[in-house]
Formats: sequence, C-alpha cells, structure tokens
Amino acid sequence: MKPQIIEKDGKPEWAIIPYKQYLEIVQSLDLSDDLRDLKKFKKADDGERVPAEIVNRILEGENPIKVWREFRGLTQEALAGKSGIGKAYLSQIETGKRTGKAAVLKVIAEALRVTVDEIIAR
Repeated sequence: MKPQIIEKDGKPEWAIIPYKQYLEIVQSLDLSDDLRDLKKFKKADDGERVPAEIVNRILEGENPIKVWREFRGLTQEALAGKSGIGKAYLSQIETGKRTGKAAVLKVIAEALRVTVDEIIAR
C-alpha cells in the first residue's frame, strides 16, 4: 500500500502508513542496530577468553597478579624477569606484604597482557 503524504506549505511533512508496515520498519531498524552493535563488538574482540575459574578466584579474594601469572603459565621468577623487578618483591606483592608502586604495577600488567585495573586487589 502506498503511504498517504500530508503536506505543509506545499512540502511533504508526514507520511501515513499502515500499522503493520510501521511495525516491520521498526523491527528492521532494531535488527539493523543489533547488527551494527555485533560488528562493533567483533571488531573490538581480541579473541581472548578468560575461564570462569580465573574470574572466580579473583572475585573470591585471591591476589589478581598471582591468578593472572598462573593463567599465563609464568613462574614468579619469569614474571619478575619480564617486569624488571626482583622475585622477592613480586612475592611480597602477591602475598600482600607490600603494595607495588604504580610504575611497578604498570610493568607487571604489561607483562601479563592485562590492564592495571585488572591486577589491583579490591
């Protein structure tokens, strides 16, 4: 069915369409938004998935640096070496005996391929 066009000052102002057609248009617009969001999500996806076990360990209060280190398959010695700090210092950070300085946490996060926010214990 053709839409009914209502003019104002000689120019089209409104288009009247059947309600069923309106619903189809709205549904296709919603689908279009969903597809756009999906494309955006896929473009930003780095492909890494974090197992629930890792997330749960952090949520249960384990030190995030230790959890991420183990997830990445690194020893304390290996992570300390990648981060340019001593193994003892890393151990103290993981056990909560010391808090790492911002610069140290930054290099640890980089070595673990995570953000600083992901390794700060809450």
